[in-house]
Amino acid sequence: MARRSSKLVAMATAAVLAMLAATATAAGLVRVEHPAKNDGSLSLLVVGDWGRKGEYNQSRVAEQMGKVGEKLNIDFVISTGDNFYEDGLTGVDDQAFEESFTDIYTAKSLQKPWYLVLGNHDYRGDVIAQLSPVLRKIDQRFICMRSFIVNAEIVDFFFIDTTPFQQKYWTHPKDHHYDWREVAPRQNYIANLLKDMDEAMKKSTAKWKIAVGHHTIRSVSDHGDTKELLQLLLPVLKVNDIDFYINGHDHCLEHISSRDSPIQYFTSGGGSKAWRGVLQPNDDKLQFFYDGQGFMSLQINQEQADFVFYDVSGNILYQWSKSKPNHFQPSIYIAEA
Repeated sequence: MARRSSKLVAMATAAVLAMLAATATAAGLVRVEHPAKNDGSLSLLVVGDWGRKGEYNQSRVAEQMGKVGEKLNIDFVISTGDNFYEDGLTGVDDQAFEESFTDIYTAKSLQKPWYLVLGNHDYRGDVIAQLSPVLRKIDQRFICMRSFIVNAEIVDFFFIDTTPFQQKYWTHPKDHHYDWREVAPRQNYIANLLKDMDEAMKKSTAKWKIAVGHHTIRSVSDHGDTKELLQLLLPVLKVNDIDFYINGHDHCLEHISSRDSPIQYFTSGGGSKAWRGVLQPNDDKLQFFYDGQGFMSLQINQEQADFVFYDVSGNILYQWSKSKPNHFQPSIYIAEA
């Protein structure tokens, strides 16, 4: 208990302040206010599919995240889901919470808020427990909700609960049990979620708009494209000018550019066990693919977003940037003769 208490005391107070600042939007989504740096910029890491008690190189990825996080002076970490394998948490007292999270991501730079979505493996356990504020009493960094918004001044992050979209989890769960409490019936849940997201995205005045979910929309790895998200979620993202969709689910790192919209798709699902040798191209443009372990960083300001993928040793695998310059009309003044 002493070790746990000392960790809690040492944690950044930003996590607590972020939760205290959380408010429900008119659309029914919780909105968390997270201030940008003094210069208006933001730095963060993205990791997914990680919760394996340090195994499958989870600890090595965590070590490199700590180093990169320190170098970039990150503001927070995003998890794209599948936070606890194989079947989520059994309850708020499940030791897997500390064994896969608190005891793994120990670097000083990672003692910042973690904003997490649920993955399909999380839904196989006690979802209510993973969403419980009790876990934040154990580790204050852990901010997990079904769907919510993080406003970081220059950017709005829209975290979306994508697991209920997948029909097969409802109709063909195989030997798995999915915790649909507070979700069923599926059709009503999805309709309300899409309505809330559409309203929130339309009201956003942020320079950048980023959607985060667990499941892929576009992917060339094992799971490939998610047809339900293509049909139901993607139209909402397109009409609201979402810049980037960030996900996990496929255990790889990838960047895909849409051929029919400005949206860029980033998969960061290499937090532990990776899938080697799976590549199945789709109709969009594949910019980068790595079938190994690693994570992603994002540095963003008013005019540019910089994405970098790292491998399990911290080597830079790929870099990509998008500019969004401010367009000010120049003033012209001509003095009279």
